[in-house]
Amino acid sequence: MAFSRYAVREAGTGTGDLHLSELIGALSHALDMTEGQPEGHSVRSCWIGMKVGEALGFDRAKLADLYYTLLLKDLGCSSNAARICALYLTDDISFKRNHKTISTGTNAVLRFVFSQTGVGHGLSERFRTLLHVVSNGHDIKRELFEARCHRGADIAARMRFSQAVQDGIRNLDEHWDGWGSPRQLQGDEIPEIANIALLSQVADVFSFGQGSRENAISEVRSRSDTWFSPAIVDAFLEAQERPGFWASLKDPDLDERVQGLDPMQDSCVVDEDWLDDIAAAFADVVDAKSPFTADHSKRVALYADMIAEEMGLSQEHRRWLGRAALLHDIGKLSVSNRILDKPGKLDSGEWDAVKKHSFHSQRILERISVFRDIAPIAGAHHERLDGAGYPYGLRGDEICLETRILTVADVFDALSADRPYRTAMPMAQVLGILEKDIGTAFDGDCVNAMRAALGRMPEYWQAA
Repeated sequence: MAFSRYAVREAGTGTGDLHLSELIGALSHALDMTEGQPEGHSVRSCWIGMKVGEALGFDRAKLADLYYTLLLKDLGCSSNAARICALYLTDDISFKRNHKTISTGTNAVLRFVFSQTGVGHGLSERFRTLLHVVSNGHDIKRELFEARCHRGADIAARMRFSQAVQDGIRNLDEHWDGWGSPRQLQGDEIPEIANIALLSQVADVFSFGQGSRENAISEVRSRSDTWFSPAIVDAFLEAQERPGFWASLKDPDLDERVQGLDPMQDSCVVDEDWLDDIAAAFADVVDAKSPFTADHSKRVALYADMIAEEMGLSQEHRRWLGRAALLHDIGKLSVSNRILDKPGKLDSGEWDAVKKHSFHSQRILERISVFRDIAPIAGAHHERLDGAGYPYGLRGDEICLETRILTVADVFDALSADRPYRTAMPMAQVLGILEKDIGTAFDGDCVNAMRAALGRMPEYWQAA
């Protein structure tokens, strides 16, 4: 068994010259997954919105606030996923994806509701659900957008972003004519960067994939003075005529080009403490996806640290491992709550979707230079020593110590917390299950370290 690449890194966990734009741009791909958007939606929206801001003559500071509002506009997107599934009896990811393609008008909204609600359920259950949704549509809409927008703004604050960025995220879904959500702000009450972010989202949704630039232009024009400020629409129409505007959206190097648009790139270098704050904030995004995973990532980070300390890992090494623990489930943003919160047994297709989450975690973290060496650890946290784990079927010495620690911490928390299909298990039972599978699923030294660490914390046994 070996350590990960951490063990041979002379500089420890140093961030080097990690720029905030690289980190947030890469993490925005995780937000795209839970919104059901094609990969790179947030980055493309950022390109569009920054060109609009430039056309409006924004100064450097205002462009910087706009930049991070655009990348993080969906920061609160996971917080209403479970509620969407419960209210509409549907898959939250496809619901969110399709919701963004609705044209304006009451008829279009009603057609969407009827097409999405209760699909696959019995006729009477679907009818009752539709009746509830239609009768309480205004309140439901406000509830869902309020959860999303306020949660996103709160997380942005924890990530140290400015009040302007927080307000941009909080007011993303307000409309110029006062018919948006959740507060029904009107006209100049809406922060300008929030209105640009919403326009940029619409432009990308209707131009990328099956859409076209003509569709995007038409949709934006049709929403002038209703969804969008006419001045912002005019700025978009001016910006989109400039050479390279549309071609750049399909450039395979768009991520790097968007990083170069950050007006504060040279001054926004992420240090160790800020990196910890950002990792913890994105753990909150992941854990908000399901009521059954509230604070899961933070508890896994705590348990992993307890095991690592018991096994003699240095403070610096433990800090590095803690980031892997906080972000190990970021790929779960790609999994529908219809699956995550299902009380019964998963079918083969649902189980395949769940098994892909660790692969997605690795893929997202690999995008970020400072997280590249924790990516394989996060991606392998469901591997087993006997080779029966996923996604790669690693076995024995192919699984490094840090992954073994993370696996024990993750399973320990999963068994000791409530899940849709069972209640939390008592502490003694959890440890018994871990010990029973030593050598097949779990590393014995890690399990013993978990037991020893808990032995020094009698309050855990009392709670059990």
